[in-house]
Amino acid sequence: MCASTEVALFESEATEPQFTDKVVHISRVAKVVKGGRRFSFNALVVVGDGQGQVGAGLGKANEVPEAIRKALERAKKSLIKIPILNNTIPYTVLGRFGSGRVLLKPASQGTGVIAGGAVRAMVEVAGIQNVLTKCLGSHNPHNAVKATMEALKQLASPEDIAARRNRALSEIRA
Repeated sequence: MCASTEVALFESEATEPQFTDKVVHISRVAKVVKGGRRFSFNALVVVGDGQGQVGAGLGKANEVPEAIRKALERAKKSLIKIPILNNTIPYTVLGRFGSGRVLLKPASQGTGVIAGGAVRAMVEVAGIQNVLTKCLGSHNPHNAVKATMEALKQLASPEDIAARRNRALSEIRA
């Protein structure tokens, strides 16, 4: 009896998804106090499983590794699932956050990831291999990441759209 439960526990741990993470931006911030300046760090991290799950997090601490660890924890808590069709997104979306806007367009096979900086990191960890992107307005990495998250949240799979409209899948794709 004990051996079978140990095997079951071991198998459930093995099926936990493997996440890849990328540090998008680290900034040093200073607080001016009576004795001079106190420095601390902000880390912006994106995390994904390469199969449609992606999240972003911001961590703040007095040391860089601690800030990255905190950002990673927050990113794992903010994971969203996005539909990927033929290694690209199903349709064009525009995400907005603050003054930053990010346009994501599906691309044909072999195009690759046409994106810069923060958007590229997020799209790559999500597992999207062919996509065209454009940052409109602010290029601030914090706004770009949050706008990309907003854009990815807007995506729905054709099956979800068909169910929402009470239509057959063939009617949606036509």
